[in-house]
Amino acid sequence: MGEHHGPAKGLSRWLFTTNHKDIGTLYLWFSFAMFILGGAFAMIIRAELFQPGMQLVDPNFFNQMTTMHGLVMVFGAIMPAFVGLANWMIPMMIGAPDMALPRMNNWSFWILPVAFGILASSLFMEGGAPNFGWTFYAPLSTTYAPESVNYFIFAVHIMGASSIMGSINIIATIVNLRAPGMTYMKMPLFVWTWFITAFLLVAVMPVLAGCVTMMLMDINFGTSFFSAAGGGDPVLFQHIFWFFGHPEVYIIILPAFGVISEVIPTFSRKPLFGYSSMVYASASIAFLSFVVWAHHMFTVGMPIAGELYFMYATMLIAVPTGVKVFNWVTTMFKGAITFETPMLFAIAFVILFTIGGFTGLMLSLAPVDFQYHDSYFVVAHFHYVMVAGAIFGMSAGVYYWLPKWTGKMYNETLAKTHFWVGFIGFNVTFFPQHFAGLAGMPRRIPDYALQFADLNMMSSIGAFVYGFSQLLFLFVVIQTIRNGKPVTDAKVWEGANGLEWTLPTPAPYHTFSTPPTIK
Repeated sequence: MGEHHGPAKGLSRWLFTTNHKDIGTLYLWFSFAMFILGGAFAMIIRAELFQPGMQLVDPNFFNQMTTMHGLVMVFGAIMPAFVGLANWMIPMMIGAPDMALPRMNNWSFWILPVAFGILASSLFMEGGAPNFGWTFYAPLSTTYAPESVNYFIFAVHIMGASSIMGSINIIATIVNLRAPGMTYMKMPLFVWTWFITAFLLVAVMPVLAGCVTMMLMDINFGTSFFSAAGGGDPVLFQHIFWFFGHPEVYIIILPAFGVISEVIPTFSRKPLFGYSSMVYASASIAFLSFVVWAHHMFTVGMPIAGELYFMYATMLIAVPTGVKVFNWVTTMFKGAITFETPMLFAIAFVILFTIGGFTGLMLSLAPVDFQYHDSYFVVAHFHYVMVAGAIFGMSAGVYYWLPKWTGKMYNETLAKTHFWVGFIGFNVTFFPQHFAGLAGMPRRIPDYALQFADLNMMSSIGAFVYGFSQLLFLFVVIQTIRNGKPVTDAKVWEGANGLEWTLPTPAPYHTFSTPPTIK
């Protein structure tokens, strides 16, 4: 690589790139591939549950599917997608020439396909893929696990290393490379939410690494961290896992909050209401995420004082989250709203994420959680947060910034079709699961009692509709890249009411988050 030979061509452009936009693109395409793979696993789950009885797969393979679906979606689809958005947008939003550590940026991406190649290859190993759920509770994942568990542990280590490097890069970029005059309290909210997310990742990824290392020792080197027979404690596993796992769910949702806080002001034609309170709310959510982990563990037999503490601490998170929701709604209030695709996703996000928040509040009540725990009610709750939250936020961001990335406009009609098919498919999939859970249907089972048949059939039909909507999404993106109408910087969004609006003259850190002026 010694002397300069002009821009790299073909494969080497992507292998050796240090360009934040190229790396952002790599993250986004990789995450979409993982989204399709994780979705395929989910389709197998829903096909089996379409009617009661054992149809398609044996129970062990069904458990492998639930495990792989969770792991691939959380670590392979949602997180890298938001890292892709961060790579693309943060340098442009703060006026930086690139990320602070561009070589490390390349490295942190390219180890990801390796990690997920290792994880996916476990499907073809003797004994099959991990079958102990994405939370991999010991002793199920240590004493009774298939041989492939070691590959799973290695994959998690690599994925964690990627996350830590990506986060250090984001922190270094935001702290050191802001344009003159770009104070912290002038940063776009997307930058703020990622700044906070990056600190969360640096704090909790080593906890996950410690957790899987203790598993590795228990499995291969005769230790007893999680084995009661050797003086260890299986509940210790849950404490360590959820001390990572709860901040993790906020790592997943905070960047989506940031995207929504960019999209809603644009299509409401007015600045975001309560900027500083949004920053403080995000920081509060991040802080509180560290002190509520055992609300995932109300049924392990902790002292009543512990249950009370975790119950009240969890309910407290509803306050800053509610602040954010009210600020988004107030931003829209009396705005000149138009309903382009990013705005549709943003509004759906606010409504559906709020439903997820309310069911979360229900689950925070310890005595009530005894009933809901490990039922489909929990599945419904976290999919309203992770799909209607993270994925809808992601989709809003992709449609919002696609013209900026490609210089071309997507087909608005097709994009709106994607939205409505996905919106309906999502709700038909997950809303009935609240009722199945309340009626007592346990999660992670391949067969079920007759009274849950109708709800499961609805759920499965909705899932296939939702899955189809993502193929439509893929089509829209490819069609945009190949033959979308070119856009100029001056006129990007044409309002549905015929108003064209132009963005102010680009400053060095110019982004769409600047409130537009209407002609």
